[in-house]
Amino acid sequence: MGRFRLPQSVGSKYITAEGARRLREELDELWRVERPKVTQAVAEAAAQGDRSENADYIYGKRRLREIDSRVRFLRKRLDGMVTVDQPPSDPKRVFFGAWVSLESEDGAECRYRIVGPDEFDLAPDYISMDSPLGRALLRKGLDDEVTVELPGGPRKFVIVAIEYTRAPDSRNEFLS
Repeated sequence: MGRFRLPQSVGSKYITAEGARRLREELDELWRVERPKVTQAVAEAAAQGDRSENADYIYGKRRLREIDSRVRFLRKRLDGMVTVDQPPSDPKRVFFGAWVSLESEDGAECRYRIVGPDEFDLAPDYISMDSPLGRALLRKGLDDEVTVELPGGPRKFVIVAIEYTRAPDSRNEFLS
């Protein structure tokens, strides 16, 4: 078997203003702060002589490759992103950026925000629009029933609330 692997899909190209800001800050931190420090450490380690047994040099070069790889990924990813900072034209349906309150069959309520695949790790109640629940919720309306296939079997939810709120640092007012 060869080493060729099909490229994995990167996910949706949508991101909230908060998520885009976080990715830009990470890119800036890596490129302007961390990479120069590691480059300086590698140069100092290289000046010590024999590089084959110099752990600082070996690990520094490895870290530089990791940083460069992440910087390439972030630049490419940010280049094609669509920042969504306005509510949709139909706020009574679930679209990207919506806060959705769900009620399960057993009466338990939960609340999630639909975000892009690059930012669902920002908060425990953020879910990716590419996840099974995110895909099932998109374009649904209030009081719609949603069935999601989970490893333990299908689960049903009812949408009890849909909200679009503005981001804390955004100047654009969303609907509440």
